[in-house]
Amino acid sequence: MKLSRHYLILQKTIQILGILALIASVILVIWFYKLGILNDSNALKDLVHRHRVLGPLIFILVQIFQIVFPVIPGGVTTVAGFLIFDVWLGFILNYIGIIIGSILLFLLVKWFGRKFILLFMKRETFDKYEAKLESETYEKLFIFCMLSPVSPADVMVMITGLTDMTLKRFTTIIVIAKPLSIISYSYFWIYGSKLLEHFFK
Repeated sequence: MKLSRHYLILQKTIQILGILALIASVILVIWFYKLGILNDSNALKDLVHRHRVLGPLIFILVQIFQIVFPVIPGGVTTVAGFLIFDVWLGFILNYIGIIIGSILLFLLVKWFGRKFILLFMKRETFDKYEAKLESETYEKLFIFCMLSPVSPADVMVMITGLTDMTLKRFTTIIVIAKPLSIISYSYFWIYGSKLLEHFFK
């Protein structure tokens, strides 16, 4: 597949934005930690209470954006949802944002095909994942990745958009599978970091 010069420039720009977003996320996490926001639940609750409607709405939009245009590390926003909004509300907001974002990403690939995927993924990586489509057990692999907290979920959603899987089937899988990966990933980082902090004290 031959790519135009303008497309290659856009591809490179998005890759650079991804690197910058990753660096910015790390700096933001360190800054929040130094401010005491990450380990002070009262500070987080005060922040949420000042923006009862706008805060959750913005968070959902951020989750949708980071999935559809994966330049922001999704793990950072997912864990932030639990820390900022508490367990149940954090889970609900994460779930809504991730489901909507995943459906939009799936549809974008259905509409625009490989060119959309290659904006966010190196050709070698794409070829590696695309090869998995030839497997008769691909759908089972996709379900496993949606359940797993450490799988490249956004990549698998994009690759699945190249299959003949229907939107109804796709939606059913992620609606059922995503709760486990959201909860397990967030709890791993939240309580894992507290365990490490206690261990190294």
